[in-house]
Amino acid sequence: MAEHLKTGWPQRVERQQDVIDTVSRILSEVEHEGGPAIRRWSAQLDRWEPESFVVSADRIKAAAETVDEELAGQLEFARSQVEQFARAQRATLTDLEVETMPGVVLGHRHLPVSKVGSYSPGGRYPLIASSIMTVTVPKVAGVDTVVAVAPPRDAQGIYGPQLYTMDLAGADVILCLGGVQAFAALAFGIEDVPPVDLVVGAGNAYVAEAKRQLFGTVGIDLLAGPTEVAVIADESADARLVAADLLGQAEHGPNSPALLVTTSREFGTAVIAEVDRWLDGDWPTKEVAGVAWREHGTVVVCESREEAVQVSDAYAAEHLEVQTADDDWYAANLRNYGSLFIGPEATVAFSDKSIGTNHVLPTARAARYTGGLWVGKFLKTVTYQRLTADGARTIAPSTAAIADAELMHGHALTARLRNP
Repeated sequence: MAEHLKTGWPQRVERQQDVIDTVSRILSEVEHEGGPAIRRWSAQLDRWEPESFVVSADRIKAAAETVDEELAGQLEFARSQVEQFARAQRATLTDLEVETMPGVVLGHRHLPVSKVGSYSPGGRYPLIASSIMTVTVPKVAGVDTVVAVAPPRDAQGIYGPQLYTMDLAGADVILCLGGVQAFAALAFGIEDVPPVDLVVGAGNAYVAEAKRQLFGTVGIDLLAGPTEVAVIADESADARLVAADLLGQAEHGPNSPALLVTTSREFGTAVIAEVDRWLDGDWPTKEVAGVAWREHGTVVVCESREEAVQVSDAYAAEHLEVQTADDDWYAANLRNYGSLFIGPEATVAFSDKSIGTNHVLPTARAARYTGGLWVGKFLKTVTYQRLTADGARTIAPSTAAIADAELMHGHALTARLRNP
């Protein structure tokens, strides 16, 4: 039976009533008042009240001048990797047409949504890579208009490298707005920017609640909570490296859970000791990662690799690393995770920033029933039917019989009219 050397992973993410009420108020006011409400909330929450929330071409050009040549090259590398993988994914999604019986042709097409809103967080960390993930991919999918949004960083507006990256990734319009008011602007429109059809991107609890309340008015990618990392490792792994990977994701915030699942009690103890050494030493973000580890770090010792899989699948972590002597076995048997990192060289940071897979992933056990953001999220799979008169006569009797049994006699009539 599994033994917990350390426990802290949240079992449930609670929705706070004050967050729910605040978000509801902002969204309601924006829906009914439009731009004035957006301006009022932006001024109140971000002290940001520009003449226009749409970022000008001159400001984008000025932001580009703040990005040195080396960083620009690395951003282009990351963008190209994300684009390449998204194109490969898109190539797997083919249209279908099949004649299921004489005179009956069925099919489906993958059609991109028209307008997407992409939100890039800018709180403790201005997440430049988020713009690559949430702008590049919908453009690959064929979305006509991507409206990229990020909060102001200072009196100039969006953080320069972040603004540059939004433009590099292919944004058609860029807005400088933060938080709930940003999602309200995307959902209901602002200035000359019409409402979008789908909003994507991560953020804090207010952003997650805004997406929850806006779902139906617009589509959403998923409801993301605090970022998570889990590592399955055994005595063949490097305890110091595993400890670093746990802390690397924990730096996202003091409420970011980190989990180690191991089949070796000795190794679990060694990882705990290595985490403490990092935090007592020169870990660069110890003030955040240390709190996350102390309050939400968990170490579970399992009796077998089968039990390790069961424990991991129960947690259904957003990011799951496997560093064992049986990596291929684990990869074949694990099923609940947002993204899987196989082997000691595959660290979460690679996917977070530049390897090509998308870093918008399910949290809070949502990996039990959904994957993360990908090119398919921006496509609608729509079906169609084409029939000849003979085909209609073949289908009509079963349709009419079922409709009559359901007391839907109008349906039955429309079928029988095609089978005189």
